Amino acid sequence: MLSNGLPARVTSLGEQEVTLDLNHELAGRHLTFEVELLTLTAQDSLQKATFGAGCFWGPELAFQRVPGVISTEVGYSQGQVEDPSYEQVCSGSTGHAEVVQVTYDPQQVSFRELLDVFWAKHDPTSLNKQGADSGTQYRAGIYTHSPEQAEEAAK
Repeated sequence: MLSNGLPARVTSLGEQEVTLDLNHELAGRHLTFEVELLTLTAQDSLQKATFGAGCFWGPELAFQRVPGVISTEVGYSQGQVEDPSYEQVCSGSTGHAEVVQVTYDPQQVSFRELLDVFWAKHDPTSLNKQGADSGTQYRAGIYTHSPEQAEEAAK
């Protein structure tokens, strides 16, 4: 975590230079600035959680704002077509759901706290619909990555 509160992932470490992945609109541009590294988290101590909560953009933003969330990725899960296009998913023929995969530091945020964000961000009683978005790709889902997550999600 940088001193300005942005999460960042170290992609390379040299004698005089550190390369960061900030997942930011300036990513890919060469920038020079001074930062103070506040925390360094080992990659192998991070965990993943995946949630379907309607259109993935809103839930992604909600998860990005949670302290302890290192990164988020949006995509499609649970379908029968490998690497489907947006158009294929929207047709309803692939069986995919829109999802957000969250990489988080369990020392800073628990899976239970991520579940709280998930439940607050959507209406799980609305079948295949969230707000104005309608279709099977907008269904709710908790796709666990460990037996402990499955147990916690079932509570």
